[in-house]
Amino acid sequence: MTSDVRSPGRTAALLGLLFGLAGTGTSAATVVLPELASELGVGPSTAAWTISVYAVMLAVATPLHGRLADAYGLRGPLVVGLSAMVGGSVVAALAPTFPVLLAGRVVQGFGGASVPVLATALISTLWSGPQRSSALGRLAGIAAAFSALGPLLGGALEEIGGWRLAIAVPALGVVSLPWLARRAPAGGTGERIDRVGALFVAATAAGLVLLLQSPSSGPVTAMIGAVMLAVGVPAVAIWVRRRPTGFLPRVVVTNPVVLRSAFATAAIPAAWFALLIGVPLTAAEWGWSPFEIGLLLLPAVAVGIVAPWLSRTALGRLGPRRTIVTGVGIAVVAMLTGAAGAALDSPVLLAFAVLALNTAFGIGQPAMISAVDGAVDAAERGIALGIASLVFLVGASIGAALVGGLAEVTGIAVALCVLVALPVMGLTVLLLGPRQRTPVRV
Repeated sequence: MTSDVRSPGRTAALLGLLFGLAGTGTSAATVVLPELASELGVGPSTAAWTISVYAVMLAVATPLHGRLADAYGLRGPLVVGLSAMVGGSVVAALAPTFPVLLAGRVVQGFGGASVPVLATALISTLWSGPQRSSALGRLAGIAAAFSALGPLLGGALEEIGGWRLAIAVPALGVVSLPWLARRAPAGGTGERIDRVGALFVAATAAGLVLLLQSPSSGPVTAMIGAVMLAVGVPAVAIWVRRRPTGFLPRVVVTNPVVLRSAFATAAIPAAWFALLIGVPLTAAEWGWSPFEIGLLLLPAVAVGIVAPWLSRTALGRLGPRRTIVTGVGIAVVAMLTGAAGAALDSPVLLAFAVLALNTAFGIGQPAMISAVDGAVDAAERGIALGIASLVFLVGASIGAALVGGLAEVTGIAVALCVLVALPVMGLTVLLLGPRQRTPVRV
């Protein structure tokens, strides 16, 4: 499809900033948890729910936004999602009590979940060929770069005005609402949403994320997550067989290209979130302040400048599958470098590890989107990208939960070494699977 929007670069840059703002809902908030806990009178483990509920909603709501976009077009779901992200940010920032803060974070996370899947779907709708690859690369690079700024931004805002300013950062997305309301297409299939299927998927995804978050949240969370997962998995399987064209179309969830691409690429955010937690923990042991930790991660922002060229070149020369393999391979190197940096107390190695992972993110996510987009029909693009993004975000939760739990027992260096298994498994998923050709869209 050819778009009447003249500048895919500017559009991708704006959408990348929105993607990054959704990411700072986690990265900027992490460094202000101690002050937040002190002011609202809760303990550290309770304060951690500020991050957990946001992560849960990001994962749970992603496929729902994709399905809504298929049914009603991109404009309505994207505007509603961004409005929820902005409104939730304001409520959380002004919260007088911790329960009000959590309610705001739930709304913030629900709205933030619309950005990854709908932003990429918008680019896939507006452009094709090299323009699409370039735009997706710019989006991923800017998103990764802005997310890398999250700890620095959170630390700086905490010094200026306290934790509430850091929590409110995603509210900046309000400035993009008028532009998106004009540019995003409104037409959809008009198909009714399968509410039962959506409920089953949401419960299953929430159970998995709660189970992964339980090392820092306690046995009650683990039990709730395990029960939701144990009930949700067979319920989803039965419902997909009963309603093959429902919320999770059978043609999508059984598509090997979609599944392998999503599961393999999920290793990249898993490694990224592991470093996003592991690097600050290591630097804090050296006595560094949140602002200094943010400065340590600052070089990774440079990836956003070259991401469009990297993504376009990689996809043009290697294709989606081999580009994913390259990105996951870089993640392996980054994790080992991060482990070495933690063991040797080397800020240089830690900074290089984050820089390398941003590079992996900048080429890996566009490759996943390209693979998924080429493997499904246009009418199923939204839900296919939603499912892929769900797996992608669950990968982030796995990395964050595992490094947090392991670090208390083994230390950061050993934990990062153990978590190298995540990108290695991602490589295995692709390399041992049969090669399949997917239709090329022009």
